[in-house]
Amino acid sequence: MIQLLPRSPSTLTIISYGSTSVLARMSSHQVKVLEQCQISPPPDSVPTTSLPFTFLDVTWMFCCPIQRIFLYQVPFSAAQFTDQVLPRLKKSLSLALQRFFPFCGNFVCPPQPSEPHILYNDGDSVQFLVAQSTGALSEFLSDGLRDSKEIHTLVPPTPPTRILDDTLVELTPLLSVQVTLFPNSGLCIGIKYRHTVADGMSSIHFVKTWASIFQANCDMSCVCISLPVIDRGVIEDPKGNKDAMLGFWRAWGSPTWKEDAAALMEDNVRATFTLSRYEIERMKKWVSAKCDNGPLHLSSFVVTTAFIWVCLIKSLDVVTNNASKDVAQCHFGLAVDCRNRFGLAIPDTFFGNCIAGRIVSFPRGKFKEDDCVAPVAAAIGHSVQSLDSGVVDGYRNSFSKWPELHESGDDILTVAGSPKLAQYDTNFGWGKPRKVEVVHIDISGSISLSESRNGDGGLEVGVARNRRQMEVFTSFFQQGLNQFV
Repeated sequence: MIQLLPRSPSTLTIISYGSTSVLARMSSHQVKVLEQCQISPPPDSVPTTSLPFTFLDVTWMFCCPIQRIFLYQVPFSAAQFTDQVLPRLKKSLSLALQRFFPFCGNFVCPPQPSEPHILYNDGDSVQFLVAQSTGALSEFLSDGLRDSKEIHTLVPPTPPTRILDDTLVELTPLLSVQVTLFPNSGLCIGIKYRHTVADGMSSIHFVKTWASIFQANCDMSCVCISLPVIDRGVIEDPKGNKDAMLGFWRAWGSPTWKEDAAALMEDNVRATFTLSRYEIERMKKWVSAKCDNGPLHLSSFVVTTAFIWVCLIKSLDVVTNNASKDVAQCHFGLAVDCRNRFGLAIPDTFFGNCIAGRIVSFPRGKFKEDDCVAPVAAAIGHSVQSLDSGVVDGYRNSFSKWPELHESGDDILTVAGSPKLAQYDTNFGWGKPRKVEVVHIDISGSISLSESRNGDGGLEVGVARNRRQMEVFTSFFQQGLNQFV
């Protein structure tokens, strides 16, 4: 169901960060909001449902909203888009939300002792923005250094949290969508959602389902994408991990993420770095030759993240001249999908969060050594191997360390996305995306990781930092590749 809202008298995009609004005015790129509406599943198609969080969901209450854009190069005119494409996008989204209805619900945060949960009521909806860009699509397809703020005009603002005065219950919307037209050039689909409701695998499943329904012209009998498994009972918790996680969350003051415009620094830039399959294999051989401490787990993920982590720390030290922190630790938070892995009977189509993680710590001073990529890769590989046994117990232990790590002031790096998401297979009938980007790395400080759009078995890494560090990082990245021979 589609509900139109009053159109704003201004056609310039307002990007909202919490209580702060930033007017998007760029020299080459401006965005006009053409329409704002709410889209929900078809009426009476989904009953009122309350979904409890699992212990794997609670972790992500601390996480900033996930933002991802899909850029397609298609020559739609404004009239063609409005008359033919947009109505089908709305209808197919409504049908997709019928299957993925938790996205339409609210994050409900009641006073203690009640537990936070997701609540869907019939008629709940997601915010849907239609926009038009005056800029060139080619600017967003570039991999080189580019202004971070421009890309944020392609994702929707965060809908506000409501507070029910009589009960002091917070209701936070979980998903918003923006479709931006580049007339006669391309189309961008941007999504923003709360990680608490879904991980990357679930969100990509949703977008691919939407794409499949659109391709089928909304004929559900022709849609071959499998249904999501909404039942949270498939996540077993015999050791009471959820209670422990909620305890950690409440000890932190029960925070929910508040966006801050200051997080987007004036000189923040981003770039995409691609490693070919040949370069990754060459890196594995080099690391293996440098390490003689028995068998190693050297996946593409392990060697790539080790190399990027080393380049980031070295570039930061150059920019800040931070030689005094040699005794400090640097930390890397890795996450692995647990569906049908590690002895857990969780289906591939489970909708929610199903990610286990570990924290890898490494002395900052050792990052200065010439061959440090090898021991860093070995440490990450060992941590990945440890997930094969005791994944749940280790997860709880790792999570309990986060408050201490954040308060220590040590550097912490995390990864957003995974090559296993196969996000470049998201086809609405216009061919594969020309580019997919994880936008929120500007805010979170994470790096993004995905399969290469070239389909050659390589990887794409998204990095966002201040301009000076990015310039130094790029130099370390390019020089570093030459050592793996």
